Amino acid sequence: MKPHGTYKLRHGARRRSFPVPTLPMPRDLSHRAEALVASVQRADAQAQRVLDSLRDEILQAGDACELRIRRIFREPREVFRLELARPEYGYLRTTLLERDALEELLEADGVQEIVDRAIPA
Repeated sequence: MKPHGTYKLRHGARRRSFPVPTLPMPRDLSHRAEALVASVQRADAQAQRVLDSLRDEILQAGDACELRIRRIFREPREVFRLELARPEYGYLRTTLLERDALEELLEADGVQEIVDRAIPA
């Protein structure tokens, strides 16, 4: 077995025998903007799916789940760690959420009551 770090990378070391154009090819800026908008929309949809999944798990488990919410960062953004444990299944889910996402999760019907019972003030 070779030790770590002894692998040779050949793809970057080859020389080309023909000249490579140095001027960038013109590109349509609207295509870049559309790609950026699509990327942001995919990220928003994924964040919403994570919140929906958390909401469903909390509501489905009810009082059978153990919840812990801790603030782990204040600067540059406030970030919270939400731990959802289901001991009967040997299940632990840890999710990092920004303040806005956590507030959106807690606004759901029934989630705030379950969190209040699980985390005494």
